[in-house]
Amino acid sequence: MNIGRDRQSIWQAGLIEIVALLAYVAIAELVVAVFNPTISRDWLLPVGMVLAIVPAAIWMAFFYAQDRGEPEPRQYVLAVAILGALLAAAVGQPFINDVARAPQWLGHDTLTEIVGAILIVGFTQEFLKYAAVRYSIYYSNEFDERIDGVLYGTAAGLGYATFINIAMVINSGGIAAEQLSAGIIRIVIVTLVQAALGGLTGYFIARTKFDDEPIWWMPAGLTLAAVINGLFSWLAGEITTSPLTIGAGEASGGYNPWPALALAAVVAVALLALTFALMRRANRLTLAGADADHN
Repeated sequence: MNIGRDRQSIWQAGLIEIVALLAYVAIAELVVAVFNPTISRDWLLPVGMVLAIVPAAIWMAFFYAQDRGEPEPRQYVLAVAILGALLAAAVGQPFINDVARAPQWLGHDTLTEIVGAILIVGFTQEFLKYAAVRYSIYYSNEFDERIDGVLYGTAAGLGYATFINIAMVINSGGIAAEQLSAGIIRIVIVTLVQAALGGLTGYFIARTKFDDEPIWWMPAGLTLAAVINGLFSWLAGEITTSPLTIGAGEASGGYNPWPALALAAVVAVALLALTFALMRRANRLTLAGADADHN
């Protein structure tokens, strides 16, 4: 068991994955600008479904390209991602949309929107990512170091994000050519934030498993992730619909996804850096303790 080991390749892969998703958006923009594609009605849904899945596939591909030394079993990582998607489909989004009816009242006023985004959306999503790891891979021999918590938490976040994106495509009847750019940006935004928050939650799961943490440790970690989740959701909505948004006034619907994409990229990088710093600190303390016991 190497709980105090730093696997630099995973952190490098995380940064590359964020850049790759932004490149995905850039390529889509280029294709739309140069070729101005048209999508027939029969292909709107299939094309949209593929576009919704691509970001998770990109994330997984770059991770395994970087983490060649001692990669986690693909079937386990994929299983946790699928479990995250199933929990989102069976519990998370039905609870948020149908039981709590959050979309119907979250826009009532700013305070209600922030509090609701944290307590209803944030806690539901982050708890289910936690559940996808805690009640599956947690007791496996493959979960044998702290960094595995981050990896499997990220996988749960990717699964949750993929379901949100697929549901968005289905509810919209697909992604039309004229909406291709905005649709892909929205898909990437959801993927970036949900995966990064899943990694943060995974760090707290790993510390719960390998360290003698107090009983409030995991609830505190979930609360932190839920607060970031809710605040991002609220702020992203504000900056994409503001009448001050460049190039998209109220007369044109007031929707411009680019500021939210920039915010999502900043949040993803910041969460990656925070999780990396926390993990390195925990690993240093473990190694220092081991050296002290040895001496």
